Formats: sequence, structure tokens, C-alpha cells
Amino acid sequence: MSGHSKWANIKHKKAKADAQRGVNFAKFSREIIIAAKIGGGDINGNFRLRTAVEKAKAGGLPNDTIKRAIDKGCGSSQGDNFEEITYEGYGAGGVAIFIEAATDNRNRTAGDIRSYFTKFGGNLGENGCVGWIFEPWGLISIDKPQEKSKRSKEEVKMFDFDKLFEDLMEFDPVDVWEDEDEDDYKIKTTVENFEQTVKGLESLGYTLKSSELTRIPSNSCEIQDSSTAKKVVLLLEKLDEHDDVQNVYSNFEASDEVMSAIDI
Repeated sequence: MSGHSKWANIKHKKAKADAQRGVNFAKFSREIIIAAKIGGGDINGNFRLRTAVEKAKAGGLPNDTIKRAIDKGCGSSQGDNFEEITYEGYGAGGVAIFIEAATDNRNRTAGDIRSYFTKFGGNLGENGCVGWIFEPWGLISIDKPQEKSKRSKEEVKMFDFDKLFEDLMEFDPVDVWEDEDEDDYKIKTTVENFEQTVKGLESLGYTLKSSELTRIPSNSCEIQDSSTAKKVVLLLEKLDEHDDVQNVYSNFEASDEVMSAIDI
């Protein structure tokens, strides 16, 4: 999980800065449009749409914008014809990068992404060159319980984690662990079990911090040189900022010392 956590932490830190400039609503809207187009506009009957709407609301997307996106996806209003496409390549130092995009112009998106890879010392590759590294999984986060009276923090944490672990056995999770960086519990599921795990936890009274289908690298590429690491981070950030790019995954890894030496 280290490679996934490293880039996730970078994006988390970046998100705090982005929040001051405003959320990129276009990405939320596109995911809602695509989800509604594929599975219909009923949130209760379309789990992908429900997940997209919840993520959009958490990011501050207004309700009227969400409704318009659903209408576009269902075809009740004139809208862009987005298609989903993936790109794969290598960043500086051999870091593997997998990109999920939603675009209405393949040539424009491919040209932009290729130029980013070239600018920051990487190479855009053929489909399949790194895709095998990034396995699709479900990832669920639950906030740690607050300390309760007459119990030590450790007693509360252990009790509640054990209870969560016991409840999860019904849904056959792949992994469950405590994330110290995010101060929450993480649950990893197969794609097939993701929906039933989310709904099952909610039915048991758990409030989910987040739930998403993601890709987690099966290996990591550690960069020990700060100048190379800087190129990788700049490439990942540039890709993440592109309007057509929905998700960026990488197996990038670097020590705290290397990351602290990067001046961006």
C-alpha cells in the first residue's frame, strides 16, 4: 500500500491548497454525466451515480449543478458526449502512471497528456504497458471513534476496531487496517464486493468517511534523487489538474527527506 499512500498523501495535501482556489467542479460533473448515462438517473438504483453524487456534494458541487449533470447523462438536455478512456506511461525514474479520463475530444486529450509526459522527463506508452500494475479495488474509509468517558483511548480504539473487524467478516474484505496518516480505518474490497460492503456497513449503522473504486499499485518505484522526484510530482500534479483527467494513479515512492528537499 505504500506507493498508493504516497501519491494519495500528495493529492490530499494539494487538495487543501486547491480548496482555497475552488474545487474543480467539471470533474465531478463529468463523472455524474457518465454514471447517469450508463445506469440511469435514479440514485437509489444506480450505485455508481450515488457514489459520484456523494463525492461531488462532499466537494461542494451545488445541487442544481448535480441535477443538470444527471439530466445531461439521461439525455433530457443537450450535453457533451463524454467517453471514458485510459492512458498509461512512465514518469521520470521509471515511475509507472495510469490515467483515467473522460473526454469529448480524444485527440486533444491525448496530445495534452503526451506533452506533459515529454515536458517532465517521461514517456506516454501503449495501453497495457503499466496497467497490470494498477489493480482495481474498492476502498472505504471510516473515521476512528471519539474517546469515550471512563475508557482510555487505547481501550476504545481496540474495542471499536475489533467490532468493525468482526462486522466486516460477513462481507469478506480483502484487508482492514488503521491509517495513522489519515486518522481513520481503511477497508479494501474486491470490485465485486464493494457495493454490498458499503451498503452492508451503512445498514449496520456505520457512517462512512468515503467510499470509492480506485486502483492500487502492486509494487512501488522508489525515487532517491530529489530532482527526479520533483519531475514526477510536477507531472502528476499537471495531469491531475487537466479538465479531462478524472483520476491519476502512480507507484511513486520517496522518503520524507527526498520529499522535503523538493521546492514546488
